[in-house]
Amino acid sequence: MKKFLMAAAMTMAFGAASAADIVETAKSAGTFNTLVTAVAAAGLVDTLKGPGPFTVFAPTDAAFAKIPKAKLDALLKDKAALTKVLTYHVVAGKVMAADVKPGMVTTVEGSAVKVKAKNGKVMVDNAHVTNTDIGADNGVIHVIDTVLMPKM
Repeated sequence: MKKFLMAAAMTMAFGAASAADIVETAKSAGTFNTLVTAVAAAGLVDTLKGPGPFTVFAPTDAAFAKIPKAKLDALLKDKAALTKVLTYHVVAGKVMAADVKPGMVTTVEGSAVKVKAKNGKVMVDNAHVTNTDIGADNGVIHVIDTVLMPKM
């Protein structure tokens, strides 16, 4: 119940202030700088500023820091691979935490991610969801602690 109340308070706080798209919401959070840089490098800013709606499983800067620097630098320079990785974090539609059901969910990239809940914790593939329902004008962000990697 405590988690629900915290999530509701966060939803209300972000929702009331929500006058921004996914990209602007991520920028203003201050913990998604690498994600915002990657979105720009992949040429996806206009898409994620579009009408959507989108559900984004957004890795934090700390999640990107788990990737060895040389591998991350190479990924940021490979637009096709970067686009594949980033679109693997996006689901069409606005899916709030209360509406998430365990199972396979198809991403914008075309592959599916596995969503599961265990001991009150939600995971997307191998990433833990650490915060949910950050509202934006064109969708919602769910924060994850690991960068999801599609099969390349």
